[in-house]
Amino acid sequence: MLYQLEAATDVSGDGLGLALLESRQRWRAFGALSADLAFETDEAGLLTFVAPDVVLGYTAAALEGTDPAALLLDDRGPNPFVQAGTPRRRVWLRTAEGRAVCMEMTTEAVPDSGGAKARGVGVDVTERERREVATAATLRRAEALEKILNRMRQEVQAPRMMTAMLEETVQAFGSEGAVIADLTPGAAAPVLHAAGRRMPLLTLGAVLPHLDAEGGELQVVALADGGSALCCQCTTRFGTRAAVITWRAAPVRPWEADDQGLVAAVTGVARIVLEHETIHRELARQARTDPLTGLLNRRAFLEETMRRLDRLEREKLPGTLMFIDLDRLKQVNDSRGHEAGDEAITLCAGLLTRTFRPTDLVARLGGDEFAIWLDGADTFTAAERAETLRLTTPGELGHLTAGLEPMGMSIGIATREPGTAEALEDLMGRADSAMYAVKHNGRGHWRVSHPEGAQ
Repeated sequence: MLYQLEAATDVSGDGLGLALLESRQRWRAFGALSADLAFETDEAGLLTFVAPDVVLGYTAAALEGTDPAALLLDDRGPNPFVQAGTPRRRVWLRTAEGRAVCMEMTTEAVPDSGGAKARGVGVDVTERERREVATAATLRRAEALEKILNRMRQEVQAPRMMTAMLEETVQAFGSEGAVIADLTPGAAAPVLHAAGRRMPLLTLGAVLPHLDAEGGELQVVALADGGSALCCQCTTRFGTRAAVITWRAAPVRPWEADDQGLVAAVTGVARIVLEHETIHRELARQARTDPLTGLLNRRAFLEETMRRLDRLEREKLPGTLMFIDLDRLKQVNDSRGHEAGDEAITLCAGLLTRTFRPTDLVARLGGDEFAIWLDGADTFTAAERAETLRLTTPGELGHLTAGLEPMGMSIGIATREPGTAEALEDLMGRADSAMYAVKHNGRGHWRVSHPEGAQ
C-alpha cells in the first residue's frame, strides 16, 4: 500500500513532524523515479503536493493549492485524485497546451499524515491506450468484415453477393439502409444495388452532386431531414466511379472512427465485386457479339429472334427476316488485302445500323453474310430498306473498289405473317433461298420469298 512509505520511527511531537517531512521527501523521490505524476490531496480535495517539478506542462508550484478536477477532460466520472481504493484506473487529463494525456492512476487513502487525505501516482499510457484502442477497433472491423464476407460466400452471382454485402453492412452500422451509387458521368441509373430502407431519390440526388464536387474518398454528408450519410468512393480499374452510401435518420448517432474504417473496407470489397460484374458483362457481350463489327453474332441473333417471334405471335403482328450477302468481298481481299476486306465489312455493318431502326436486330452471321430482323414490319417495309441498300452500298464502299467491279448487296426477304405458325428454320430457309437466287442472277439486288401456296 502507498501509505506504507510513511516513516513510523517517531509518532509524537516534533518527531511526528520530522517523520512527515521525511516521508514527503521520500514520496517526492519515489514519484520522480517511478511515475509521471505523484500527488497528495487534502480534505477539500485540493492538491497539497505534486511531483515531479513539471507535470502536464504545469509547474508543481502552480498546481499546489488548486482543484485537480480542472485537469480532467471528463469530470462526470469519479475523481481519481480523491477517490481511493481503485488501482490502475485510466483517465484522460488535459495538459497546459490543451493536449489529451491518458494516465493510469492509483490512489490510496493516507491516515494520520498531517492533513493529506489521499495520495496517488500516475503513469502516462497515452500511446499504449491509443494502440489498444486501434487494435480493438481493427478487431471489431475484422469481425464485422468477416461476417460480411461469410454472407457473400453463400452467394454465387455478383448481384446477389452485393445485396448480401449491403444487408450485412446495414446490420453492422445500425443504419437505415445502404446503396451502391454509380458516380460515372452519364450513368443510366444512380443506384446499382441497395439494401434496407431505400433512400428517396430526391435525397440521393442531393447527396451525389456533393460527392462529385468534393471528390474525397470518405465523407459525411448532412441530409435535409436531419439525418446523416456516410459515403466512401472508389474507382474500379475499368473506370467506373462508385460510392458506398449508408445513412442514419435523425436524431443522428455520430459516425465513429470505427464506422469510417469499416465503410472503407466494405468499399474495397464493393470495388472488387463491381469489377467482377464488369468482367462478367463483358464476357457475356463478347459471347453475343461479332468481334469485328460489334453486331450480334449468329447465336445471339437466333435466340433474340425466337424470343421476339413469340411476342409478335401474341400481339398478332408480322415480322420480316432479311439475309444479306456482301458481293465481291473476295476481290477486295485479293487485290487490296484483308485489312481492306475488314474495312468493307465494318463499313457495311455501319450502313446497316444506320438504315434500320434501333429496335430491329442487326447481326453478322459470319464472313460476308448479315441478317436483319424487323419487328412488326411487312414485306413492303423490308423492300423499301432493301432498295435503299441497293442504291447506297456501291458508293459507301467505292473507295475500296477503285479499278474493280463495284461492291453491292444480294438480299433475300421473307415475312412471317401472324397466325401462320411458321418455324424460324423455315423462315430462314426462304430468306436464304431468295438471297442465293439474287446471287445467281447478277447480284446487287433484292428478292422476296413468299410462303408456299401464297399468292
